[in-house]
Amino acid sequence: MKPNNPFLISGYYSPELFCDRETETERILNALRNERNITLISPRRMGKTGLIKQAFYFLEKENGCITIYLDIFATQNLKEFVQLLGANILGALDSNLEKIISKVGGILKSCKPVISFDEISGQPQIGLDISAGQEQTGLKEIFEYIANSKKRCVIAIDEFQQIAEYPEKGVEALLRSYVQFIPNVHFIFAGSKQHIMQEMFLSAKRPFFQSTQIMAVGSIEPNAYYEFANLHLRKKNIYLTMETFFQIYNDFEGHTWYLQAILNRIYSYDTSPADSVFVNKIIAELTEEGIFAYQNLIEAYTVNAIKLLKAISKEGYVAEINASSFLSKYDLGAASSVNTSLKRLLEREVIYKSEKGYIVYDRFMALWLRRQP
Repeated sequence: MKPNNPFLISGYYSPELFCDRETETERILNALRNERNITLISPRRMGKTGLIKQAFYFLEKENGCITIYLDIFATQNLKEFVQLLGANILGALDSNLEKIISKVGGILKSCKPVISFDEISGQPQIGLDISAGQEQTGLKEIFEYIANSKKRCVIAIDEFQQIAEYPEKGVEALLRSYVQFIPNVHFIFAGSKQHIMQEMFLSAKRPFFQSTQIMAVGSIEPNAYYEFANLHLRKKNIYLTMETFFQIYNDFEGHTWYLQAILNRIYSYDTSPADSVFVNKIIAELTEEGIFAYQNLIEAYTVNAIKLLKAISKEGYVAEINASSFLSKYDLGAASSVNTSLKRLLEREVIYKSEKGYIVYDRFMALWLRRQP
């Protein structure tokens, strides 16, 4: 079913509702068609998941290519990774439940099939139960199962940096050993923690060193974005000037999710013209809706961490976090204390280090923080 609002803030529908990124899409397709794995690196909410799904849309039309998408952000260890991988692989390579169960019993010796039913659709779903201590064996069997299928597959693993947090040692090397020897499968590795992803794929000390094509995913080109926005808004007789759009684009520095959230709200209100006054009301509305969450979030941090968070939000960007001018302006105290707070905020991804400097990750939260004393 086609979405009612063309400005999607989650999920993917079709190229019709996907803005630009033609160059990035072609680079991904070119890599995979020529049997190169590719790594995508971008801040969260920049649109890399939609970009993957856009590439999948075209791949699925090519000789029955099977596409599999995994978001492993919530996985905490190798067992959970193997279970998630296995469940998605089985469902994609075989649609017949009886065949899946038969193959699991014949090939995946360390795993037991678990049948459940979707609470909404009622459709049967298959999962895997892995015996304790059999995670590595289970992973090996799953990759053998993929190889034996002889089917052309592309597997995208989103938030791939999460495997670096697993308690088991050698997970990267283990995965690398299987990935490089499956000729019918190619991979997209995507991640939002830039420093970890770069270390994983660009450090000579790591197993995935120079094993993939690297691609950074940045903002959508502003003129192309305006044309996309204007095309869909005009269908509803909503007039958004280029000047007003560029105000939004520049204020949020082209960060895809925030632009989509604002455009989605503009489309929903049927107000024309959608001038800067109206847009600012929408931004204020979106910010107000998050206040409860923001208040709960900052309650988990120390007074010093909250002061630092407010200071960064009011500056917009902070290139030198230990600069004496910055510390004294906001009465932040000793640099050592600031660095302790910064480390925790970075680990929790409340603060993000961009090319310009440190910034509050949630742009609406940053607007709210700027109003705080």
